[in-house]
Amino acid sequence: MIKTIRPLVFLPTFLILAAALILSLVDLDTFIKVTGDLNSSILKNFSWLFSLGSFYLLGLVVVTYFSKLGNVRIGSEGSEPMIKKPQWFMIVLCTTFAVGVLFWTTAEPIYHLHAPPASFGIEAASPNATLFAFSAMFLHWGPTPYAIYCVPGLIFALAFHNLKMPFSISSSLRPVFGRLITPVVADIIDSLALYSLVVGMASSLGTGVLTLLGGISQYIDIERNALTLGIITAIIVGTFILSAISGLIKGIARLSKINFWMLIALFVFIFICGPTLYILSIGVEGLGAFLQSFFRLSLFTGQAANDPWPQWWSVFYWAVWFAWAPITAMFLGKISRGYTVKEFIQVNVIYPSLFVFLWISVFSGTAIFMDTQSAGELYNVLNNEGIEQLLYYIMNDLPFTAITSFFLVLIAFISYVTAADSSTDAIGDLCTKDFTSESDAKTSLPIKILWGTLIGLVSWIMISTVGIDGVKKLSYLGGLPATLIILACSATLILWIKKPELVAVASKK
Repeated sequence: MIKTIRPLVFLPTFLILAAALILSLVDLDTFIKVTGDLNSSILKNFSWLFSLGSFYLLGLVVVTYFSKLGNVRIGSEGSEPMIKKPQWFMIVLCTTFAVGVLFWTTAEPIYHLHAPPASFGIEAASPNATLFAFSAMFLHWGPTPYAIYCVPGLIFALAFHNLKMPFSISSSLRPVFGRLITPVVADIIDSLALYSLVVGMASSLGTGVLTLLGGISQYIDIERNALTLGIITAIIVGTFILSAISGLIKGIARLSKINFWMLIALFVFIFICGPTLYILSIGVEGLGAFLQSFFRLSLFTGQAANDPWPQWWSVFYWAVWFAWAPITAMFLGKISRGYTVKEFIQVNVIYPSLFVFLWISVFSGTAIFMDTQSAGELYNVLNNEGIEQLLYYIMNDLPFTAITSFFLVLIAFISYVTAADSSTDAIGDLCTKDFTSESDAKTSLPIKILWGTLIGLVSWIMISTVGIDGVKKLSYLGGLPATLIILACSATLILWIKKPELVAVASKK
């Protein structure tokens, strides 16, 4: 059955992106100044909200896990899981892991090693700087970002599957705010979330394109211009659109499985061929440093000493995670039917965090070891060649360079596609009128194709003209409204923690 598009959700995001693209082409300086000023203002004035909000959501996840709500099943009591748990975990991990962590887990710790917060009094490139780098990595990529996804994902899962509400972010607000969520208000909320995710995907796609171009340049002499960027963009977009329209099991699940085992293969290779003993020791010590400094780092805004480090890193990350969270969480909630709330938290927070801790120990540990052994050579690579070249540089110091570098290019490609197809699936559902858990669960293909094409077009034009920083600035602007939406939704989870029968009864009908 062909469904209609929700115009108030679709059109605002489309028009804003079109206006941004036109402005960037007509008056680049004004575009950069306006977006730059807005981003600086948001990060400066709302650092406290991003830091406190992310910390609060992690605490809320812990409370939920040990509450009576934890035993409530998502969907009816007799409902069968949509997918098996191992496959579910692979989809969740690959949807949230994406291509960013593949490269940032080697690049970011080098930055922290050589430029720790000035107000902490840590000497650059010292043992204390090494431990700080691990603390920051575990904070930025561990339980906190997964909690930012988990809370709205869990609320939506119960609203969508148990209360049979529409596929809309407003469904997570209705149990508390009721009649205040009119159809127009619901469309505005969904439109804000759609904008945040679309520009976030465009930014991530731009990063992925540049990363793949860097990998391909290891083998052939390829010029960076609009044509080559366009070809790579088209290949990526075409792949994730095909995956998204082929369905959850055939497309996304299979691709996630391939992506997961390729990541495992890369992980094992670097663990064995890299500085194994150093990885084991520094990983344990780094985890201890993270646990010791968790509260201070989580709530560090830099205000006391006028330290800009949190805005460069932690607050920046929280803004990005919040921007992606509303719609990504809807996809995570959609695929969780048949499992309990506790199982949802395990698969969406606990297991991915453990995986990331191991991943950081291996990749960040290897990067820091090589940098300290070479008197800061990796730091020079970062400053002179960019993050997209650092991991390839590390691979050149390990055996089988030609094979592993090609393998890395392939993983980077599949990692982005895996994350993008799940988001495209959720975007298509969000723009579809009257989409519920009892519908045929298939969005019309033109909607998915349209959004996939639009994301690719935005990314290509921006990285070919203003560069990836221009797209990133657009995506950061979505962080604040998305944060407000998620924090408002959390009131629903608090209500259900106090009265789990509100969803438990519905699940038994």
